[in-house]
Amino acid sequence: MLNQFFITDPDKDEDTRKDNRLKKLIPNMITLTSMVCGLTAIQMAIGDQWRNAVLLIVVATILDAMDGAIARLLDATSKFGAQLDSLADFLSFGVAPATVMYLWILQESGKVGWIAAIVFVIASALRLARFNASVDETEKKPEWGKYFFTGVPAPAGAGLALMPLIIYMQLDTDLSEYNVASPVIGLWILLIAALMVSRIPTFSSKQIRLPSVGLIPSLAIGGLILAMLVHAPWITLTMMGLLYTALIPVSYRLYKSREKRGHK
Repeated sequence: MLNQFFITDPDKDEDTRKDNRLKKLIPNMITLTSMVCGLTAIQMAIGDQWRNAVLLIVVATILDAMDGAIARLLDATSKFGAQLDSLADFLSFGVAPATVMYLWILQESGKVGWIAAIVFVIASALRLARFNASVDETEKKPEWGKYFFTGVPAPAGAGLALMPLIIYMQLDTDLSEYNVASPVIGLWILLIAALMVSRIPTFSSKQIRLPSVGLIPSLAIGGLILAMLVHAPWITLTMMGLLYTALIPVSYRLYKSREKRGHK
């Protein structure tokens, strides 16, 4: 018994500490890479490289999904990582898309376009702050409630805000010829900002647990989506945006239906 308390292997303890530090470093590095993508998207927008700007925000979205999943897989979740993730999300999915859209077309509306960009950034900050504040409350939700977000999450909000630019990539036209284009897109940005801070329940992918039987088909679908993003990015992103938008009322109805059954 005494050997268990007084005899230790210092080399083994040091290796364990190094492994723990490395495990925590990996997801945080992915988060920082996502932040770099958001910053570089702003740089690309300043240089009128709209395609690269949008694609960098898409890459940031993929990395944002990866860092949390890898942290949970490695059992390396931490409060520091959670706060770093929120800061990266605010930059990549709040400041970056608002800046890209303002430099692309919103600036043509003058103060109105700038107000739309500011409102979107504020909505993103409020959305992330509310999410962080409600983490403890999530544990108190019924099991089915954990499959829903409150409002549109920041990455999805960024994708929806960029939809006019994504659709524009497929059109051979100059929007500057249409005086109404900038105000209409400004209203669209304000609508997405409202959805982000709303109480509308939306589907959450974080709680999805695939059975072993569905692993191979899921990998095949994921590979198909990646291939489509590489070879037909604008059509694929448009389809994904339209599908997500169509799922918002579906998630709302499903949430309300389960809520009623839970109160009975």
